Amino acid sequence: MSHKLTVAVWKGADEGHYAEHRVPQRANQTVLDVVSYIQREIDETLAYRFACRVGMCGSCAMRVNGTARWTCRTHVDKVAANGRLEIAPLANLPVIKDLVTDMAPFFDKWRDAGGTYVGSTEDKTAEFAVVEPDSPARRLADQAQECIGCGVCYSSCDVVAWKPDYLGPAALNRAWVQMNDERDTGHTARLRAVSGDAGCHACHSQQSCTLRCPMELDPASAIAGLKRMSVVAALKGKL
Repeated sequence: MSHKLTVAVWKGADEGHYAEHRVPQRANQTVLDVVSYIQREIDETLAYRFACRVGMCGSCAMRVNGTARWTCRTHVDKVAANGRLEIAPLANLPVIKDLVTDMAPFFDKWRDAGGTYVGSTEDKTAEFAVVEPDSPARRLADQAQECIGCGVCYSSCDVVAWKPDYLGPAALNRAWVQMNDERDTGHTARLRAVSGDAGCHACHSQQSCTLRCPMELDPASAIAGLKRMSVVAALKGKL
């Protein structure tokens, strides 16, 4: 007996509607498989992103039944409620078309949070700085630096939803990585960037970012670390 899924897929931009389709349900089927089937067999105009299909790039992130996920890793039999799926673009980002969001605001906040390395020299002949792999700061940075920028945490963040200027968990997590790099010389400027009204202190510590991170990172702890650093810097008169 052939089973069918009822799938509601977002169509349009920020203003749009859900289009409902009937799709064959198969063994070991992922949500990305469902989206691909709809685009190939039913609606060739459906826009969506994917690349690796094996849970490495994060480009296939969408909301499935209201929850941000990597669709290539999400099996239908784990999330389909009574044979139904609702598939939508990531929240808290402008929608370009259908399931495709504009990621520019997300990455702009990485820049605004001081997420780039600031070196101490322009001398191209200088020896590479050595960071001991077992140092406490290096271990803290290692725990946070595997973020691949998929946007799942940003889409899941309630603070971003009501405070669009908030830098968001991914950008603040990246700032935390740089703050724990002893070679970096931009610590003070970075702390100023993340300590404003839209920075780390706006986080309500609801842990949605940590709960939803497909890489099993802990942005909430990184943000808490920035809060502690900024308070200490303020008490020392550095901010």
